[in-house]
Amino acid sequence: MNFLFYIIAANAAVIIAGALILRKYAGYLADKRIYTYQNDLIGKQCAEVENMYKQVRGWRHDYHNHIQTMKAYLALNQTGELENYLNNLDTDLKTVDTVIKTGNIMVDAVLNSKISIAKSKDITISAKAIVPKKLSIQEIDLCVIIGNLIDNATEACLKQADAGERFIRVYVDVHKELLYIYVSNSAGGEIKKSGRVYLSTKLSSLSSPHGFGLMRIDKIVAKYNGFTDRQNEPGVFATEIMLPL
Repeated sequence: MNFLFYIIAANAAVIIAGALILRKYAGYLADKRIYTYQNDLIGKQCAEVENMYKQVRGWRHDYHNHIQTMKAYLALNQTGELENYLNNLDTDLKTVDTVIKTGNIMVDAVLNSKISIAKSKDITISAKAIVPKKLSIQEIDLCVIIGNLIDNATEACLKQADAGERFIRVYVDVHKELLYIYVSNSAGGEIKKSGRVYLSTKLSSLSSPHGFGLMRIDKIVAKYNGFTDRQNEPGVFATEIMLPL
């Protein structure tokens, strides 16, 4: 009888151990899938920003030609043509001015891509970001934090019916040997919270990274012994993150 009991207990222990291993492996696969997805996405965004930088350098290279062309219009008294030419140049300059340069090309890629998406959804967004050249934080981790923060902010803004009230503010800089990241946004609808923990309203599954945004942010901040503070007031939600440099 005792022998049978030991066999049953041993089998139960094996089953429980196997279940724990499978659960841990499933979590590992989920994290790996998200990490791979975000790495690929950031790689594409880097290529987009590099292309924008090339366009800016090309415009500067042609600056002399623009001056000569305008002088020619003036010499021929072709003021109408000159006005059209200046309007076209003004449009090009406005496009250049929308490119944010933080000092880190990977962060530039994420910020400019996310800002472009937010603006296309009628969200007013202001951003100021400076990233030091020397970082103790891996660039990919920093990009995941910033990307997820703006994704969450964009989603919250889209819950507001009045597009005129939608806004996102982004600020990144160095304060007292800490990298300070601040993102605030207008918020429509109910903000879900369990105790002191804010919950994402995005659908989550192993095939989609969207439900893992808050979890990814918290894991990365903890990895570098950083600090996260989330606050909400009526109509506004803000996240502050401090990471040691």
